[in-house]
Amino acid sequence: MSAKSSLIESHNEDERFRTLTIGFLTPFYFLRAGALVSVPAIVTAPILIAVLFGSKVLSKIFGLFPVISQFRSDRKERWYYTLLMSTGLTFGTISALYGLMHGIINQNQYSYLVAVVIGNAVIPTIIANFAFLPKHLLKIPVSDVEMLQLDNNNETDRIDNSVSEIQNK
Repeated sequence: MSAKSSLIESHNEDERFRTLTIGFLTPFYFLRAGALVSVPAIVTAPILIAVLFGSKVLSKIFGLFPVISQFRSDRKERWYYTLLMSTGLTFGTISALYGLMHGIINQNQYSYLVAVVIGNAVIPTIIANFAFLPKHLLKIPVSDVEMLQLDNNNETDRIDNSVSEIQNK
C-alpha cells in the first residue's frame, strides 16, 4: 500500500468519524435548545412572532430571488430554490442559545427567536414542496427488481470499460 492510498484511507475514516459524531450529537443539541423554549411566552405573543417571521421571510425573498433569477428561468424553480435556501436553522438556534446563556436575551426573547427560526425552516419548505416543486425533481418510481437490474447493468458496463482500458494499453 502506498503512502498516498494510506493517506486517502485515513482521510476517509476521519470524515466518517466526523459525520457519525455530528449525526449523533446534533439531535441532543436541538433537544436542549428546544427544552429551553417557553411555550407560554410563544402563546402570549403571536403577533410579535408573526411580524418577526414575516420580516425574516421577506428579507430572504428580497435577498435571494433576484440572485436565483440569474441562474433559473422557470418561475416555479426560482420560487422553489428561494424558499428552500437560507433557512438559518442551525445558526439561528446557536446564536439565540448563545444570547440566552450569556444574558444578552431573556427566556421569552429566546423563545420568540427559536419559534421564528424553526417556523422559517419548516413553513417555507412545506410551501416550496407543495406549490413550487420543479418537475425535473419528480422521479418516476422504480421497483426494487428494476433497481437491481439497473445496478447489475451498471456493474457490467463498468467491468467492460475496465477491460477495454486494459486492452487499449
